[in-house]
Amino acid sequence: MKEVEMLCEEVRELSLGKSGRVERLESPPTPLHFLREFVSPNKPCLISNATLHWLALSSWSDDDYLARALSNDVVSLHLTPNGRADALIPAPPASSSSLCFASPYVRHLLFPEALRLILSCGDGDENSSSRTVAYAQQQNDCFRSEYSALAADCESHIPWASEALGCLPEAVNLWIGNHLSETSFHKDHYENLYAVVCGEKHFLLLPPTDLHRMYIRQYPAAHYTFSQDTGELKLELDNPARYVPWCSVDPYPSPDTKDAETSQFPLYFNGPKPFECTVKAGEILYF
Repeated sequence: MKEVEMLCEEVRELSLGKSGRVERLESPPTPLHFLREFVSPNKPCLISNATLHWLALSSWSDDDYLARALSNDVVSLHLTPNGRADALIPAPPASSSSLCFASPYVRHLLFPEALRLILSCGDGDENSSSRTVAYAQQQNDCFRSEYSALAADCESHIPWASEALGCLPEAVNLWIGNHLSETSFHKDHYENLYAVVCGEKHFLLLPPTDLHRMYIRQYPAAHYTFSQDTGELKLELDNPARYVPWCSVDPYPSPDTKDAETSQFPLYFNGPKPFECTVKAGEILYF
């Protein structure tokens, strides 16, 4: 473990820096600069003014525009009680583990209805978000399948990034959430380009050399089901049982649990700070 810790320290000293800030570029880089300065050293960067030419930037903030463009399209809507889909939560009583990996309940709805449920979260609407948080967070190339009617509003790929990486995107996803939408701490196996069109999203990032600090462990898989009688979501363990490797660390523990979390996961809480940034409309994060 000492050797691993030394490697983490050297990566920060020689490549990533110790400030915890993600480097910002004021305009898109050339493919060569992007490859040399960021892709090769596996270094994140935030690119401003990257998508100002996309029609999406001026039109997608209009709910009526989206509803018209996708009026006949069925999309996947993910529902949870708290906005934390694909995350660790307290396990059902039947589990031998205190935590489980919970997958959301997924409904397939016409987009205008899905958008209504997302936007109405927290407004007291008894039919939607007073008991659930809705998040359109489908994976598996959903933009080119469920949202293909919006394809003309943005580029099909990021040209300078595609040239630097030597390939076109394997998947393009569109995610629509609200202030309660949360992505749990996890590891990715891909090069990511995250473009924000409306609103903003905050990121905590660790380099690959810090994987051990995430305390990846096996957790029983569970999923939410929906009760037509009560209108509420219920958590059930998967049957047959299966286990999911997931990050054990909650980077934002409550004041009541912070001391216990720090004691249980010292490599994370006592180690170098993660890199942080907030991505706003018109910006792209590479990580």
